[in-house]
Amino acid sequence: MVNIHEKIEKNTGLLIVMVIIAISFGALAEIFPLFYQKEMTTPVKGLKPYTALQLEGRDIYIREGCVGCHSQMIRPFRAETERYGHYSVAGESVWEHPFLWGSKRTGPDLARVGGRYSDEWHRVHLTNPRTVVPQSNMPSFPWLNENKLDGALTAKKMEVFRGFGVPYTDEDIAGAQAAVKGKTEMEALIAYLQSLGTALK
Repeated sequence: MVNIHEKIEKNTGLLIVMVIIAISFGALAEIFPLFYQKEMTTPVKGLKPYTALQLEGRDIYIREGCVGCHSQMIRPFRAETERYGHYSVAGESVWEHPFLWGSKRTGPDLARVGGRYSDEWHRVHLTNPRTVVPQSNMPSFPWLNENKLDGALTAKKMEVFRGFGVPYTDEDIAGAQAAVKGKTEMEALIAYLQSLGTALK
């Protein structure tokens, strides 16, 4: 009599189904409980939703692929906390959709970059990184100084985020277009960068 284990191993289709079932149960056991842990769903004290300008800056950060080279998650290792500051906690990312933790560090982690440098430093750095960091291999983004925002979709973005639980008020949404209209993409990106990590003291 052929044992069940051997039967499963010899039947490719059955083996694939069994592997998918095993992975599904493992994923459910690991991920599902996180939705109900308070520290995973409660914002840290002092966390504020992105302003309209910061939200537009975040979209520019995504569009330009910054997350491909910069992580936004400091791991709880001494080498990282000494360099970047307090390790990242789940409550900082409650309102992030999608999460921009990243995993690649061609450039430094940006989780605590807010307030570390002046707006002018960021402007110069983004226009030509080698002006302030001679060994940098980061590309330049001079067009951000030229491109202007019209804010046509900013209020809609905020409404979508409110649907995800971000506490935007009706006033925030109503004033969104006016808050960003005429600003440059550079101003928006800098506003976003200056907000990173400022909630956790």
